[in-house]
Amino acid sequence: MAADPTALTEVFEFESIYRIAWTRLGPASAPPLIFIHGTPWSSRLWVPFALAFAASHSVYLFDNPGYGESQTSGQGTVEQGKDSSLAKQAASFAALYRHWKLDRPPHVIAHDNGGLVSLRANIQHGCVYRSLCLVDVVAAPPFEVPLFELIAANEEVFQQLPLLMFEGIIRSYIRNAAFKPLSLAAEESLARQWLSEDGKKGFIRQLVQASGRHAEDVITRYGEVGASGIPIKIIWGKEDKWLSVDRAETLQSMIGGRTEVVLVDDASHLIHLDQPERLMAELMRFVLAADK
Repeated sequence: MAADPTALTEVFEFESIYRIAWTRLGPASAPPLIFIHGTPWSSRLWVPFALAFAASHSVYLFDNPGYGESQTSGQGTVEQGKDSSLAKQAASFAALYRHWKLDRPPHVIAHDNGGLVSLRANIQHGCVYRSLCLVDVVAAPPFEVPLFELIAANEEVFQQLPLLMFEGIIRSYIRNAAFKPLSLAAEESLARQWLSEDGKKGFIRQLVQASGRHAEDVITRYGEVGASGIPIKIIWGKEDKWLSVDRAETLQSMIGGRTEVVLVDDASHLIHLDQPERLMAELMRFVLAADK
């Protein structure tokens, strides 16, 4: 059986305890492009898009600390996730960005709280981009998410739930992110990383520490990203039940600059699965234009 070209075969250690699994595919000399995932996902959500872009770009995929293949630390424990804040996720991404020693600014495509990670990395850590595409991202208020707040207020209760009961919550939560019914294979791929005792602890930790306070110190500076002159595109599913579509225009006004907004019909938060062809077309059109 041929090896999976998107398998995260490389490892970068950040601050000695954070283990980040990553890979690169496509021609090494091509323009670099980075995909960033959000919560509770992993880089697997971006795989079909990474494979398509690998024909023309040097594509970087990675799992944020505490997610997917990056769930264990250099010591082989899951304790690395003890700081799962978006501030720490941004710092780890910025360190990985520097580790790659890119020969030119990359295109960055981010989903969910990967949006805030990418914005923080640019504003606070000096990561320079060729273009930035934000897909149904956590970046504009309001930041309150009912499940996040419920778990944060009752963390001990959720930690004590039997794994089978917790699995039901995970699967229901994931299904709610899609406009169209998910296939069993898609649901399994998205849920698998959390369906163990360690996974349960990690998921709860991620949600407890995912807070809007990690936007407050940068949210007034989004205009700096727009003022840099890079092409910026915001793509949003019109039926997003997690992050309402009005946030797209709010974010556009906050960033300013050359920010374009595209709203996609019949798509919710998992636009990758609801409207993959439309998302692919929008991403390709944007990145190829930004290459010129």
